[in-house]
Amino acid sequence: MSADHHHLNDLRERAQRWLDDDPDPASRAELQAVLDQFPASAPELADRFAGPLTFGTAGLRGPLRAGPNGMNLAVVTQAAAGLVAWLTAQGGAGPLVIGYDARTGSRAFAERTAQVATGAGRPALLLPGPLPTPVLAHAVRQHGAVAGVMVTASHNPPQDNGYKVYLGAQLGGELGAGAQIVPPADAEIESAIRAVGPLAAVPLGPPGQLLDDTLVASYVQQAVAVIAPGGPRDLKVAYTPLHGVGAAVLTAAFTDAGFPTPRLVPDQAEPDPKFPTVAFPNPEEPGAVDRLTALADTTGADLAIANDPDADRCAVVIREPADSTAGREALGWRMLRGDEVGALLADHLMRRGRAGLYATTIVSSALLRAMCTARDLPYDETLTGFKWIVRAGGGSTPLVFGYEEALGYCVAPDHVRDKDGITAALTIAELAAGLKAEGRSLADRLDELAAEFGVHHTDQLSVRVDDLVIADAMARIRAATPNALLGEALIESRDLLPAADVVILRSATARVVIRPSGTEPKLKAYLEVVQPVVAGDIATARHRAATAVAELHAEVAASLGV
Repeated sequence: MSADHHHLNDLRERAQRWLDDDPDPASRAELQAVLDQFPASAPELADRFAGPLTFGTAGLRGPLRAGPNGMNLAVVTQAAAGLVAWLTAQGGAGPLVIGYDARTGSRAFAERTAQVATGAGRPALLLPGPLPTPVLAHAVRQHGAVAGVMVTASHNPPQDNGYKVYLGAQLGGELGAGAQIVPPADAEIESAIRAVGPLAAVPLGPPGQLLDDTLVASYVQQAVAVIAPGGPRDLKVAYTPLHGVGAAVLTAAFTDAGFPTPRLVPDQAEPDPKFPTVAFPNPEEPGAVDRLTALADTTGADLAIANDPDADRCAVVIREPADSTAGREALGWRMLRGDEVGALLADHLMRRGRAGLYATTIVSSALLRAMCTARDLPYDETLTGFKWIVRAGGGSTPLVFGYEEALGYCVAPDHVRDKDGITAALTIAELAAGLKAEGRSLADRLDELAAEFGVHHTDQLSVRVDDLVIADAMARIRAATPNALLGEALIESRDLLPAADVVILRSATARVVIRPSGTEPKLKAYLEVVQPVVAGDIATARHRAATAVAELHAEVAASLGV
């Protein structure tokens, strides 16, 4: 028997064993249809069985399809059984709380997780419907749960789904109470998942307890408490949840806080797992907020806000000031970068007297560090991901604010110990309304920060490629690390392996951080140039910085070979 023939037989036998154990008639039929086309379907089958989805610190995430290399009821059953077994082995007592978004399969995956938990004798609390991820993170703390599961793929394409795990105080400690897992928990849960036997032997119990809307009311009440009472509230906001689950909770929070009800993009207001009006359901993708800015124009909005589909991220779009020097008279719209929103939120909290630790990540702008240094406030910098941000400083100083440049902000760590796009939206609205009452805008506040700390211009080189190309590019930059950026000698060159697949390069005025994305098949390079403002001429400093960043973009792309 040839090696190829043996390989094909082995592939077909593995597929048949999976099919026999799959608890979902729909995915069994899907896989059987692929098997019926065998051996012509061997490449597709090999992809589905290339290996299991790996449970990492972001949990599981992958395409909805039958087989171990996809998100389906069999994979979720195995993951839930492994998680519950791990919780028991750790001595964790108490309920498992489970949330889900409106993606295809999310509710079924959440309900199966609850059945696996109750089948193992553990109480399961199921959120009352498709809700934002921050509500699940809040519920873990609110109900003293041992852990939480959120079924979501956040802003991934429509064909994906995912499975994120949060720990309660028992196993996560005070810093990790209601936060996403960190090593070694991810590897231990992965090992427990692999130890699960036949799925037919996994006991399934009752559906668990369905929580009522008092949970959402509790979340909204605490969200509203994030902003100061009695401040200006005259602000017209245009809003889109991008076909996700944020609209009802965000509008409730805005109205309870005393703001006018935001105007919603009509054909993006209701959850739709197909995300029909956008190429990718991510506010940062080109064209994703076109309908939002059109609505903002027609309604005369002061501010436009978008959440991603599970509402843990927040995008802010502002009216551009007229610029006669550039020949631009009509007011257009510009989405603020995550670093700009992060600086605005941090500055706002500092001005409100919020003392404590301010934190961001290694890929974010250096502006927050400069602000904290000038204002004598504690600062910390972590690896990417909110699982690290909320644990910044090791607990020596209470965290009061954390952000990452990918539109994630935590303005109330005691409320939600994760990124929260709804409380971030409320806080930016509070700032914008206060500035409007003074006849100013968010753009004016950004200019004030630039005048004080210099223009911090950030950009990103992001390439959607396969894992092999990513590995080659990272190997290339390590083998031939540049000794200068923009003609300036490096003053820092760091490789964070083995702790993280990250390379950091810095000169006197430029900084580059290169890493693979943790959630998508992308290679990312984070770019920053800092230019001082001379004689109050902010426009010239911005122009110099933008020109330099464009040059840096080309320079880094050439070094990476992408």
